[in-house]
Amino acid sequence: MHSPSSPQPKGLLIRDFKDLKLVRRELEARARQEAERLAALAAIAARIKAEKELFSRAVGRVMALAPQHRPGQKASVLRAKPPPIAEQQRLDEASVMREALSDEFDVETLLHTDETLSFRRPGMGPDVVRKLRQGSWSIQRQLDLHGFRREDARDALGAFIREANKAGVRCVRVVHGKGLGSPGKTPVLKGRVQSWLIQKQEVLAFVQARPAEGGAGALVVLLA
Repeated sequence: MHSPSSPQPKGLLIRDFKDLKLVRRELEARARQEAERLAALAAIAARIKAEKELFSRAVGRVMALAPQHRPGQKASVLRAKPPPIAEQQRLDEASVMREALSDEFDVETLLHTDETLSFRRPGMGPDVVRKLRQGSWSIQRQLDLHGFRREDARDALGAFIREANKAGVRCVRVVHGKGLGSPGKTPVLKGRVQSWLIQKQEVLAFVQARPAEGGAGALVVLLA
């Protein structure tokens, strides 16, 4: 007889030694099946782990882009900044437009014809003209308009006065010529230059240059 405590597979009844062998074989078969099942599960787990590692290596390091959106919370959107505006350039261009020089400007009542032709802006004393004639201010820059057409001369003079004023220059000379090479030997630009200078707010006064500085063919100009 077999021992009452001997384990028996469920559904098997052991009557003799032959039956015991059958039980043993059954237990071994079940053990092999369990081992195969566990091995299969381990292989599946290893494959899943390998696939995850392969994906991580392919994607690289991942960083969170933004906190999770909460209900009622507005999304933060990065907008491109507008291009910078060249403010000083805009102001300079506006200044040029405001001070566009006119050929129709009447200067006769503004010019003084004492010793020689001169101009001083209202509020400037006569001593300013006297000092200009005496050369109290040294000439720092010069513009020679010989050979310029009228339109080109006007543009060149406006730019010259504007840049000299921005640079802090106080006294300049503008050479317009005596007109000796012009038809009728009359100065073409002389009257135009006087008119243009009077229209420039940077110009405080001007006088006809001394003989050594160009005489009747040039003007010495005092800037603000």
